[in-house]
Amino acid sequence: MSSPVSPSDRVAPDAALPAAQYAAARHAAWLGAAAIITDEVGRVLLVRPTYRKDGTWLLPGGVVEPGEHPHVTCRREITEELGLVLPLSAVLAVHSFSSYHPDLAPRSTSPGEVRFVFDAGTLRPNQVEAISLPYEELSEYAFLETRDAVRRLRPVDAQIMLAAYRARLGNTATAHLADGQHILDVPALDRHDVHVRYRPLWDSPLNRGPVPERLPVRQAWAWCFVPDGRVVLVADPGPRGALPMLPGGTVESTDATPEDTLRREAAEEAQLTLADPVRLGWVLDETGEVYGGVGPNARLRLAARVTAIGPAAVDPATGRPFARLIATPAQAAALLGWGPPGARQAQLAMETARDQWRLPTARPAAIEEIPAEGMRLS
Repeated sequence: MSSPVSPSDRVAPDAALPAAQYAAARHAAWLGAAAIITDEVGRVLLVRPTYRKDGTWLLPGGVVEPGEHPHVTCRREITEELGLVLPLSAVLAVHSFSSYHPDLAPRSTSPGEVRFVFDAGTLRPNQVEAISLPYEELSEYAFLETRDAVRRLRPVDAQIMLAAYRARLGNTATAHLADGQHILDVPALDRHDVHVRYRPLWDSPLNRGPVPERLPVRQAWAWCFVPDGRVVLVADPGPRGALPMLPGGTVESTDATPEDTLRREAAEEAQLTLADPVRLGWVLDETGEVYGGVGPNARLRLAARVTAIGPAAVDPATGRPFARLIATPAQAAALLGWGPPGARQAQLAMETARDQWRLPTARPAAIEEIPAEGMRLS
C-alpha cells in the first residue's frame, strides 16, 4: 500500500510556482518550546517576565531560533532562565495557536505559533535552591498549585499548562491542542478539571503502630485496590476544579468502627463494595481544625479490596456525583499532592495488597474513568 501524499508532494514546487512564490504560499508559524517542571509535591514552576505589561507569568521556555529544534530550545531556555541543566523525558503537549487568538497582544505581528511542551521532571530541594534568574528578563519564580497557577497565566497559556501537566500525571499520550482546546479525545483528568492540591498536614509521618487510646480517630481513608493492582480515586467537583481524594471520610458517631466509616463513605462517594480492610497506620492531626478545633486526633490510613463497583450516584453529603478514577498507586500519590510521604505510603499499600491478597503490582497505564454504569470485577 502506498503512503498518502499531499497535493504539494505530487508536483515539484518549481513545476507549479516559482520557488519564492511557492515559499510565500506555504503556511508560516512561529515555534516555541516550554517545560513542565515541578517540585516534590507537584507544584508547577512559573516565571514572571519583566517584558509582559499585563503582569502575567509563563512556563519556563522561549522562542525557537532559526535552525533550532524545539527540544534544543527547551533545554537552552531552562539553562538561560533558571541556571539548571535538566533532561527532557517526554513531549507532553503540542499546541497550535491562531494568529487571531484574543490572548495575543494587541497589534501582534505573529502569524500563529506551534508550541511544544516538554517534561523536564521534578526538582530536588537542592536544585530549587540553585535556581538563578536573569533578572533583566525574569523578576521572580514560584512553585504553584495548578489552581493558583491558572490565575497568573493568560487563559490560553493556562489551558496549555493544564493539558501538559495532566498528560504527565495521567500517563496519557501527547496532548494535541488548537487554541487551547483538545482536538482529540479529552482525557479523564481534563474532562473533570482535576487539580493537584498540596496539603502540608500529610508531610507528617505515617505512624505504623496502634492509635494511642488518648487520640480519637476522626478520619478513615483507604487505598482501595481493584484486581489489577490499581486503586480508586474520587474527585469532588467545585468552582475551582475537582480535587482528588482517597475513598473514605469523617468518622461519625453512628459508625461502630473506623472500618465501618470507610465502608459507608466508599459506598456513598464511589459506590464501592469493600472487603478485608487493613490498617496501614495513622497521621497525627495536632489541632483538629477541620473538625471544629477538637484538638489532637488521628487520621487513619487503610488498604482494602474492591469487590464491586456500582452505578454512579449522587453523594449524599454534597448533593453531587463525584468523578471516579482508576490509577496506579504512584499516580494516585502524585495526584493527592502528598509528596515523598505519599509515595512511601503508596509503596506500603502496594506491598500490603501483594502480601494480603496476592494482587499484582500495577503496570504503568493511563488514568481511566470508571463508567457511569459501574464495572464488573473478576
